[in-house]
Amino acid sequence: QVQLVESGGGLVQPGGSLRLSCKASGFTLETYNIGWFRQAPGKEREGVSCISSSDGDTVYTDSVKGRFTISRDNAKNTVYLQMNSLTAEDTAVYYCAAAGQYIAVQAMCILPQYDYEYWGQGTQVTVSS
Repeated sequence: QVQLVESGGGLVQPGGSLRLSCKASGFTLETYNIGWFRQAPGKEREGVSCISSSDGDTVYTDSVKGRFTISRDNAKNTVYLQMNSLTAEDTAVYYCAAAGQYIAVQAMCILPQYDYEYWGQGTQVTVSS
């Protein structure tokens, strides 16, 4: 079965950390640009971070720079999002998506509504005391 599966979400206190995983099955993640997106209640989906398949170039939205780190482990067919210093504003459902190399990661991250090749089902992140 071809799919992306996110995991690692949960409830965390402000200032805490989580690591999200995006694992591919049925296809090789290595040749795809990968993006993390999030959607908070009542808000539109937004791009959080994206990573290139070719040179590992990374992009972050301003609100997470210095706090989040995206990485990929091609051997495990997985992309990660390390999230530190979490705040209530980070509360959202987090999704990963895979796109072919027809789109640069800089563009991918500002097009959260695009119909990329693969989307995961999402994982809930709640930051609350």
